[in-house]
Amino acid sequence: MIEIIPAIDIIDGKCVRLTKGDYATQTTYSASPVDMVKRMVDSGFTRIHAVDLTGARLGHPSALTTLEKMAAVNDARIEWGGGIKTDDDMRDLLNAGATWAVIGSVAARQPLLFNHWLCEYGPDVMVLGADLRDGKVAVSGWTAEEELTADELINRFRPLGLSQVIVTDISKDGMLQGPNFDLYTTLQAAHPDVLFTVSGGISCIDDILRLNDLGLPRVIVGKALYEGHITLSEMENLKLRM
Repeated sequence: MIEIIPAIDIIDGKCVRLTKGDYATQTTYSASPVDMVKRMVDSGFTRIHAVDLTGARLGHPSALTTLEKMAAVNDARIEWGGGIKTDDDMRDLLNAGATWAVIGSVAARQPLLFNHWLCEYGPDVMVLGADLRDGKVAVSGWTAEEELTADELINRFRPLGLSQVIVTDISKDGMLQGPNFDLYTTLQAAHPDVLFTVSGGISCIDDILRLNDLGLPRVIVGKALYEGHITLSEMENLKLRM
């Protein structure tokens, strides 16, 4: 059964969504991140994906106070990414209450540091974030690219026990046109011991059902939730049926 993970993107302490990672396309929503966490937990979703978009662009965490408030919600477990670049950043993040740390840029550009974190904190805490544009890994809040494929990035860390990877197809992100199904089935077949999370493009409940039928273990739902294409109630009912 696929695990559904609702998403919260944060800029200046507010819930936002972007299209294809373009900050110029920002849509800001009225609900606060903490209110959204409460709604999600009340609907039975305790693993929540959160991205500090300001931190991702600046290169250091910028919303740890918001994280503390989100993590203080009963039963909430926060999967947090954005701007984590140093040992101090990592310690601050976990001290603020994150259950999981999602690491993208450091894994691509400073693999020895990510290796260190995998060894120190373990694969149950460390999540690799592979954000792809035209098949190449994008970094620094999707503002730059590396000459790396997802397979190459994943294979760097599998020997150290990497077990969780979020793969975002940037071309699909925020487009509400469905995910890149072939990308995820290909990656899952190549790395059967890795738990992949589908990110980008979810438009409706049928997308989630198809991913479930294809055997994908996890999916993030973001813009479709905020734009009313999918409701928390519908996701809750789907979870109960599967």
